[in-house]
Amino acid sequence: MEHSLVVLAAGIGSRYGGLKQLDAFGPCGETIIDYSLYDAHLAGFNHIVFVIRKDTEADFHAAFGAKLQDHFRISYAHQELDALPAGCAMPVDRVKPWGTGHALLVTEPYLDGPFAVINADDFYGAGTYRVLAEYLQAMPDSDLPEYAMVGFILRMTLSPFGTVSRGICQCDCKNYLFDIEELTRIEVVDDKIINTAPDGSIRELSGYEPVSMNTWALSPSFFPYLHKRFGLFFEQHGQEPGSECFLPSVINDLIREGDVRLQVLPGTDTWFGVTYQEDRDRVEEEIQLLIQRGDYPEKLWA
Repeated sequence: MEHSLVVLAAGIGSRYGGLKQLDAFGPCGETIIDYSLYDAHLAGFNHIVFVIRKDTEADFHAAFGAKLQDHFRISYAHQELDALPAGCAMPVDRVKPWGTGHALLVTEPYLDGPFAVINADDFYGAGTYRVLAEYLQAMPDSDLPEYAMVGFILRMTLSPFGTVSRGICQCDCKNYLFDIEELTRIEVVDDKIINTAPDGSIRELSGYEPVSMNTWALSPSFFPYLHKRFGLFFEQHGQEPGSECFLPSVINDLIREGDVRLQVLPGTDTWFGVTYQEDRDRVEEEIQLLIQRGDYPEKLWA
């Protein structure tokens, strides 16, 4: 059985100031993607779908093509601004990508079985890929489509250098999701975790809320729902220059309307990622500690 992993890597890195997906953080030039795929390979994933921009395909092929060809089948899906459903006219002034919902939409031709989804610039830990692979192997087959995500604790996913966006999850007693609230300006201020809403109001958070970090276990049955939701998003917000179709928001709407169910699987590893240039030192230090602990070899794919 093929286990597919979708890697969302088409972001422009506006807050970071460059293509952070290909930046080196390991001692031998390894990217965060390298560590993610190393863990995914050990968990049994054998097909990678990179979601990228067309103008970066040569860079991704140079970075990963040769060293991964013996471990994975590799596909490249292009998230271009004009990759829109029929009837959606491209706004002339659009420069920002359409968001993670659109990023997943362009992978449909490359997936014919259950698959997982991750961000390219997030380090999730080996346990995350084992949890995803186990869920995909035994994915429920029922009249009501059922999917899953790996949840992480909010306070473990923040940057000390600026605001982050996180989907705050509400679950029932069986860990089924019933609501995701997308908060887009979460930060640590005076040892408190706060979110600033678009209207300027301040909300304090405990830091122990489970959050979505775009680690999903889905199947091709999800794509018809995604097509419909992206069409609605485009109809309502397509002319807004900064609008994005967030994958957690799509899933949230589907759960609220009773179209799907989604189980939140507990994350067992420490998450870290790169939002700002200042995050680099922490990521390099964390990776070095994991190497010293024996979790990774000094050089991956040797």
